[in-house]
Order: sequence, then C-alpha cells, then structure tokens
Amino acid sequence: MARCLIGCGSNLGRRREHLDRAVELLRFMPGVALVAVSRYRETLPVGGPAGQDPYLNGACLIDTELPPEDVLGMLAAVENTLHRERHDRWGERTIDLDLLLYDDLVVETESLTVPHPRMTTRRFVLEPSVEIAADLTVPTAACTVRDLLDNISASHPLVAVVGVPGSGAHEVAEAVADATLSRLVRAPVPLPAALPPGAAAWSQTLAAWARPLAATGWHDEPHGTIADFWLDAVAVAAAEELPRESLVRLEAELDAVARTTIQPHVAILLVADPVTLEERVAFSRRQADRWSNVFADAARAGTAVCASPEAAVATLVRMQERLVDRLRSREARSPRAPKAVVVVPADDLGRAAAEATAAVEAML
Repeated sequence: MARCLIGCGSNLGRRREHLDRAVELLRFMPGVALVAVSRYRETLPVGGPAGQDPYLNGACLIDTELPPEDVLGMLAAVENTLHRERHDRWGERTIDLDLLLYDDLVVETESLTVPHPRMTTRRFVLEPSVEIAADLTVPTAACTVRDLLDNISASHPLVAVVGVPGSGAHEVAEAVADATLSRLVRAPVPLPAALPPGAAAWSQTLAAWARPLAATGWHDEPHGTIADFWLDAVAVAAAEELPRESLVRLEAELDAVARTTIQPHVAILLVADPVTLEERVAFSRRQADRWSNVFADAARAGTAVCASPEAAVATLVRMQERLVDRLRSREARSPRAPKAVVVVPADDLGRAAAEATAAVEAML
C-alpha cells in the first residue's frame, strides 16, 4: 500500500459540503483506505482571475493499492462527480483535489508531476498537511512536510529568482518585489566576461555577490527580500571557463562564503527553452549599443564577448542544465539548495512574473 497526501479546496457554492462529499467519495473507492482528514481552513485565493471568493482548504491522507496515474484519474473522477469545471487556470471551482505526495516517488510526465510542483511554498497546502502528515518526506526537497512549513515561516525570508543570463531573472525579481512589497536585492556585478576571465575574476564576483547577503545584521522587515541571483550560480557559470583545479578552489570559496551569508529559503527557478534563449541573445546583440537593452546579460553568457550567437546559446543551455541539477537533482543537488524550489517557464516574462508572484504570495 502506498501512502498518499491529497490537497483539497473549494471556493464555489457550498464549500464545506463539497469537501465533505469529496472525502466520502474517496473513503469508498476500491483499493483506497482513508487514514486521516485535516480541519478546513479559509484562505484568500492566490493567483488566478480577480474577484474570486475565499477558499476552504484541507488535506487528507490515504493508503492505496493504485499506481499514481490511477490515483490521479480517481481524483479527476471525484471532481467530475462534484461538477468541477475547468475554464481559467487557478480559477474558482466547486472542488479541487491535488495529489501532493505518493510515498517517496518522484514522477515528472506530461500528465502527472509528483511531488506537487507548487506545494513547497503554499501555506494553504502545508498547514493542513502538517496537521495530519507532518513527518512525511518530500523527496524533491529532501525534508519533511513540517520542515517546508517552517521554511516559509521564517521571520524575514529570502527568495532568490534564479536563472541563466537571458532568463529574465532581473525583471521577474523586480516584478515580484513590487507586488509583494519586498526588499529587492540585485546582483552587484555581472558575471565575468573577459577574455578569458580567469579565476580571480570569478572569486571577486563571488565576494561581491555575497556582501548584500551577509548574515550579520540581516533584515527583519515582515515582507522579506527578493534577490535576482543565487551564489551557486557563480560556480555554475565558472564551470564553462575554469580548469578543474581552479573550479575546485572556487567551490571551496563558495562553501566558506555560505557559512557567513543568508541562504535562500525559496528559489524561483526560471527555465527557458533554447529557442527563447537564442532569440534573446540575438536581441541583445542587435541592441548592444542601446541603454534600454532588456537582455543585456544574455549576450555575455559567461563566455568571451566575441563568441558566436550559436556558442552563446549552447553555453546558456549547458549552464541551465547544471543550475537545474544543483537545485533539483537528487544526485547533484547542492547542499545550499533551498528546501522550496518552484520551477517557472521563462519564455513569457509577463506570465513568469505572475507565477513567481503567486508562489511568493502563497507563503503569506
């Protein structure tokens, strides 16, 4: 029997009745044993169309013989029975059932992602989940459900908007900070782009990036800090330029710096497809002499400034793969990776800013 954590929500019609009915339907499903149900909590809607009514949110725990795809189908059947309609993303609904965890399984397919990709920053998910399943492990976060709730409950959380040059991290971070009234911290200097930059330039960049994150005298304002960088990204980019011995020394410097700086509680990981990166590198090069170049960092790409556009894009793709591994891979995950990582497609910056903002607002 697999143990599954399921998130439940309703903000349309008789909310409590919808939730109770959904739980009862799950109770009598073949191959399912209902283990626990949380209390319901009223929360404001996050993201989605404006003008929605508040939600009632809860969670339930089941044991099941069904494989994860069949559990997903079962939840959809319950939603259909309760007349769930799907029009707008994150729009109002009579019932919403999300498969949050399925044992310690990690699944990423076109139809199913487990653990749920947004649960790590959603207080309306984590609070009822902790009530009934605090010690369940979230494998992609390498911690428990309780740890995730404690993580977003820090008195002054640091959220890092992380992405390769050209991903739009600067623009998305600024939009999130404006929307959430958070303090904004920008990378003090760009990644090196000399010919070649050499080990000293990377060490100097790391030191400059660390200064605004110094743990001594860290801020205590209630809205937190949004940064448009993550210290590990320096090592990720340097891997394109430095020989192995120099890279090992830089990693050791990164370990030392990490002990004196605030590490992110949450990472918003911007991921752009190669076509988007190619378009942004081309745009950056065309606009190189203009002060308003939005993607000025894209053409640099951590490589020599004379590199061809094709070489720059290939560099960015490799950097992005390493960055994703540092934040999400079980094998290559950095010890400094935050517990909460939310992946946001970066191909449409307006949508990326809205998704990143919703992820941060869900922490409140």
